[in-house]
Amino acid sequence: MRFRAPRAARRQVPIGLLVPAALGLLLLVLPLVGLLVRAPWTDLPGRLTEPGVLTALRLSLVSATLATLLCLLLGVPLAWLLARVEFPGRRVVRALVTVPMVLPPVVGGVALLLVFGRRGLLGGWLDETFGVTLPFTTAGVVLAEAFVAMPFLVVAVEGALRGADRRFEEAAATLGAGRWSTFTRVTLPLVAPGVTAGAVLCWARALGEFGATITFAGNFPGTTQTMPLAVYLALETDLEAAIVLSLVLLVVSVTILAALRDRWAVR
Repeated sequence: MRFRAPRAARRQVPIGLLVPAALGLLLLVLPLVGLLVRAPWTDLPGRLTEPGVLTALRLSLVSATLATLLCLLLGVPLAWLLARVEFPGRRVVRALVTVPMVLPPVVGGVALLLVFGRRGLLGGWLDETFGVTLPFTTAGVVLAEAFVAMPFLVVAVEGALRGADRRFEEAAATLGAGRWSTFTRVTLPLVAPGVTAGAVLCWARALGEFGATITFAGNFPGTTQTMPLAVYLALETDLEAAIVLSLVLLVVSVTILAALRDRWAVR
């Protein structure tokens, strides 16, 4: 028999919790409502097709995608290392991996300049040896976005690896599969939903990156000016243009959260 609480008990909501909850909801929703109310809906199609908007949108999509691919290439092995290998200082490494999640993005941009700038720890060597200059280039945008977005991928994939049933990997090993074959044919398919969710979050974070990008790559139209930077620039001269660009980013964010909501709820 299932226990059912009385209807009166289920209807009772403590006022001490209801009021702060309502205020918190208003704090989160009202700014979005204000953005929707002030949006120039009649001029929206024309503004979305302006050359500057399309250029910034194209650069944002391309750079965020490249940054996500870079994060997948480097972040999935790092997540596997943190989840499956015991080594001294693993907790310290895990903490360092998550630092960009809480680090102010501007500080991250300064740190990137100190390492990859022409007078940085590696930047001078890259410039002299290979002629590669990263600051204030499109490649710098990709690097800055990858720096701030990779922790989201690593955390998601590490959690998926820890929750995966390792008996399948052990069975593959007993059948003679090598470590690489086990990883590519057993481990990755097992954690594919976690990798997908982490990649989507990584892409969304890269798309919305501002502080590290403007500090490390600058704000040059057609080269480093992504959508968030275009919003910042338009806010000083054309409020409606800034609102339109903000709407685009809002739609992308809501779409991603809606697509991942069921996966989060199940897990």
